[in-house]
Amino acid sequence: MSRPKIRLHVEHPLSQGQTVDLSREQANYLFAVMRLSPGDEVALFNGRDGEWRARVADGSKRGGTLAVEEQTAPQQDPPDLWLLFAPIKKARTDFIVEKAAEMGAARILPVQTDFTNSERIRQDRLQAHAVEAAEQCGGTYVPTVEELRPLSAVLDAWPADRRLVFADEALVGAKRALAAAPDAAKWAILTGPEGGFSDAERTRLRGLPFVTPISLGPRILRADTAAVAALALWQAERGDWR
Repeated sequence: MSRPKIRLHVEHPLSQGQTVDLSREQANYLFAVMRLSPGDEVALFNGRDGEWRARVADGSKRGGTLAVEEQTAPQQDPPDLWLLFAPIKKARTDFIVEKAAEMGAARILPVQTDFTNSERIRQDRLQAHAVEAAEQCGGTYVPTVEELRPLSAVLDAWPADRRLVFADEALVGAKRALAAAPDAAKWAILTGPEGGFSDAERTRLRGLPFVTPISLGPRILRADTAAVAALALWQAERGDWR
């Protein structure tokens, strides 16, 4: 039996025989936008219990109930990988969060750098983008999007057992640098703002024992492209793409 094409993220625990009450927004999407009716199928996931087939028991534009029937895919968690990035223009920040969710980041941390040109973010909106990305790409895990914090404060509290890959536009040899990095079970990637990192930030990062500086190739990349390139590079060399 094929898996349902419409996927919905819910907070409710999922198991056979359970019922899931829909929020007004979810009901409006399923019944007003997607035109589902009682008996139609939906795929549900909550980030913990895998994907489950559910059937519409009843519904209207204001609410509804789904009956959970069977598991259609096991839970698949990403590697223990964080993405740290400096927010940029709204649409391009949205793009970074969406692609990070698709490409297997377990946690997304916006950071304020010396040259970051965005002083605030809408964390709830970015979290919603991460949910939508997981819904659309078939994922069963949704990364947490954190509030914006200064990079200096994040580094001050950095866990000693997590390796940080620092995308430094002044370097070359990304693949060699990643391959030569010490083994670690926990990783993070840091990409910078449109203006790059300041000299002070670059000096501090290079001096930290848990940091591996890498290059993203011979061309200067836009900030959103750099985040995707760094994620792809790490996944291919150290992640679950191998």
